[in-house]
Amino acid sequence: MVTQAKGHVKDTGLASQGVLRIEWAAREMQVLRLIRERFVKEKPLQGIRLSGCLHVTTETANLAITLRDGGASVALCASNPLSTQDDVAAALVSEYGIPTYAIHGEDNSTYYQHIHATLDHGPHYTLDDGADLVTTLHKERTELIQGVKGGTEETTTGVIRLRSMAREGKLRYPIISINDADTKHLFDNRYGTGQSTLDGITRATNTLWAGKNVVVCGYGWCGRGIAMRARGMGGHVIVTEVDAVRALEAVMDGYQVMPILEASQVGDIFVTATGDVKVIDEPSLKRMKDGAILANSGHFNVEINIPFLESMATS
Repeated sequence: MVTQAKGHVKDTGLASQGVLRIEWAAREMQVLRLIRERFVKEKPLQGIRLSGCLHVTTETANLAITLRDGGASVALCASNPLSTQDDVAAALVSEYGIPTYAIHGEDNSTYYQHIHATLDHGPHYTLDDGADLVTTLHKERTELIQGVKGGTEETTTGVIRLRSMAREGKLRYPIISINDADTKHLFDNRYGTGQSTLDGITRATNTLWAGKNVVVCGYGWCGRGIAMRARGMGGHVIVTEVDAVRALEAVMDGYQVMPILEASQVGDIFVTATGDVKVIDEPSLKRMKDGAILANSGHFNVEINIPFLESMATS
């Protein structure tokens, strides 16, 4: 057993369960396993400090362990409190000696406290998913930037934010867009997000997909995967897309394409996957049938105007 690291997790007593799940996930991550075997011997990251703001799940745990075995000093926090797996976070702290700051469902204040705790690590490199870590570093922890050599960004939403910073001359170190890698958008976004989105909605609602009008907002690689899986479950898929070429592609792939205002009147299940804000807004929400299911598969839930939805709800 590795000496317990500092961190902030729900319950370190969950660690043994987390270890089992991390080891199970490793069975499906054979390329990472090969890299880890090399890293144990070669230690290419010796002396490097890494701060990561990522989904704290079994898969991320295996990445963090691999980086640790390569010699890096790794600190980790959650990029999305709703995806945090508490047993995994506990295992990272107690069994693998990786400082981890993540609690499922943590509030906004705790979320940013955890980001700051991860930045206290004094990173040479950042690993981000949504760009909250990098944004906090640039706005509130500028004293650390001189020591940062580079970073990575995982998701479309984060890349949009960082490119905006770069255009304005505010991005102070180079960041690689992981989302541009073929293995990310062609496979993780399309097949991984496609399956996990339908799985999440099914677990939460126990809905039957067959015969439902499924509205997929956005026809990027995530949207393609969601549409493909929904059709495979028997759903009638409608795509809304503002990019004319992607909209045409959706038509040629056999989907019905229409504006969101039109789709909002007939949809049974709505899934946003655009990286934009207020994709489903007040006019669309007013047109939806009672009992429609809304879900966001983009990184931040601002793709749906939740405050207005709550204000118009009667029960």
